[in-house]
Amino acid sequence: MLGYDWPRLHAALNDLPVALLIAAVLFDLIAAATRRTAFRQASLYTLVLGAAGGAAAVLSGLQAEETIDHGDAVHQVMETHELLAFVTLGIFGVLAAWRLFRENRMGAVERSLTLAFALGGAGVLIATAVYGGRLMFDHAAGIPTGVLRTEAAQRTGGHEHAPGEEHGQEQAAPIDSDTNSAAGPGDPPGGHTHAPGTPEHGH
Repeated sequence: MLGYDWPRLHAALNDLPVALLIAAVLFDLIAAATRRTAFRQASLYTLVLGAAGGAAAVLSGLQAEETIDHGDAVHQVMETHELLAFVTLGIFGVLAAWRLFRENRMGAVERSLTLAFALGGAGVLIATAVYGGRLMFDHAAGIPTGVLRTEAAQRTGGHEHAPGEEHGQEQAAPIDSDTNSAAGPGDPPGGHTHAPGTPEHGH
């Protein structure tokens, strides 16, 4: 679909719900500090959208799990990532539904509890993202085995740079202050020597 398979689609769907859910918690904190209704409303809207986006991310992740090449090490991390994703979705899904029905009738204690619930959800969300990052950057999950082998072979073989495109600049050879010429590889560091009987340069 538009060049996307399930792993790529999962990766594309991940970022927005994470941003929305974190923003919802931040809006809640600002609302608690300022007691301004506008921030509570902004928190509710971003929470509902983030929970819906999180559901799409989880569903695409379940499909991606069935299609990617992986071994035991990847499977262990994947299972933890999946469990955390379900917990995250459960927390924010329940929170979004609760607030949709109770937003205008909450008392101070109930609102404090929902804020604490949201902060806990944000912690689980961050842990979910950490394990997702480990899948990609530590285990190359989602990259087909054939592509991974080809890339590993290319990296082992290295490559050549065109003049001026080197990764780092070579250290310049020291310049002889008396002759304005670069010292050769056999010259002593810091200058040159004089032949016996040759007068020293003046200072």
